[in-house]
Amino acid sequence: MHYFPFNIKDYASHTGHLSNIEDLAYRRLLEQYYLSEQPLNENVTVVARLIRMKDNEKEVGDVLNEFFTLTYDGWINHRASKEIELYHSKKEQASRAGKASAERRSNARSTEVQPTNNQEPITNNHKPKREKATSVACPPTVDQQVWNDWLIIRKAKSLPMTETAWGQIQNEFRKANLNDQDGVKYCCLSNWASFKFSWYEKQMQEQNSGLTKSAQAKQKVLSGLTRGLIGGSNVKLLG
Repeated sequence: MHYFPFNIKDYASHTGHLSNIEDLAYRRLLEQYYLSEQPLNENVTVVARLIRMKDNEKEVGDVLNEFFTLTYDGWINHRASKEIELYHSKKEQASRAGKASAERRSNARSTEVQPTNNQEPITNNHKPKREKATSVACPPTVDQQVWNDWLIIRKAKSLPMTETAWGQIQNEFRKANLNDQDGVKYCCLSNWASFKFSWYEKQMQEQNSGLTKSAQAKQKVLSGLTRGLIGGSNVKLLG
C-alpha cells in the first residue's frame, strides 16, 4: 500500500505518552509495515536499521513491544493488518465491477449488430459512408472546355462528378466504343448528365431508322463528331 488511513485523534489518544524519538519510530514502523504489507523482521536491530533509526534501537524495541505482536513470521500490527486486508478486498471488488461493466458494454454492442449479406455489420449507431461529393479534375483525355460544359449540365441536375461516377461512365463509353473526349461531347450534345450504353444504342437505332427529321439532323452532326469536326462549347444542341 502506498497510503493508509490516519485518524489523528485516535493516534494522539494512544501515543500521547511517547517521546519524540518513540513517536518517530512508531510512524516509521507503520509506514514500513503498510508499504511492505508483511510482518517486520523479528530482529529489532534489523528493523531499526530498516527504518533508518539504528542509533535508537532501544526506542524502536520499546515501540515494537507496545504496539506490535511478535509471531513466528515476525512483528505484526493487528489494526494495520486489517486495513491491508480491507484495502485488497475493495481493490478486488472494484476489479470485478470493472470487468462486469466492460462485459455488459460488450454484450450491448453485440446485440446492436445487424448482419448483412457480404457486407460489414451495420450497427444502430453506424451510418454508411457516402463518397465525398467533390468534382473530379478534368481528365487529360478530355478538353477542359468540353468538360466544364458537361459539369454545368450535371450541376443543374444535382449530380456531382465523383470518382465512382466517372469510372462507371467510362465503362459505358467503352461499351459504346467511344473514347472519353467523344463520350463527353456526346453527353453535351444530348444534354445528358450521365451516359448509358443502352441510351446511346437506342438513340443510334432511332437515327439510323430515320424516325424523325430531327433524328436525321442529329445523326448528321454526330457523324462529324467521330471525324473530330465538333469542338469546344460551340456545339448547337439539336432536339
